[in-house]
Amino acid sequence: MSKYSLSQEAIHDLDEISSYFAQVSIEAGERFVKRFADKCRNLIKFPSMGRSYSEIMPSLRGVPLDGYIILYQVKGEEIEVVRVVSGYRDLDSLFSNEEES
Repeated sequence: MSKYSLSQEAIHDLDEISSYFAQVSIEAGERFVKRFADKCRNLIKFPSMGRSYSEIMPSLRGVPLDGYIILYQVKGEEIEVVRVVSGYRDLDSLFSNEEES
């Protein structure tokens, strides 16, 4: 693996998370962003480290981060971050709604 990318949905998710942290704690938001980037760099080295979510979408994997789940897929030599969502979200409905759009 050589790099990671973010889907449009993941960018939107991160924008919402950043907005939340901007209201609550800038420092906590900065720590989250740093840990997110660290976790993504780790995924490049160990792409299979995440839990499989193949029951939701083939090849979907996820790793936890501060109450969120970074959902990703391995695509060739790249990790694509598909979504960054709260661990409390109903992932089945989240992805079924995307498929209907």
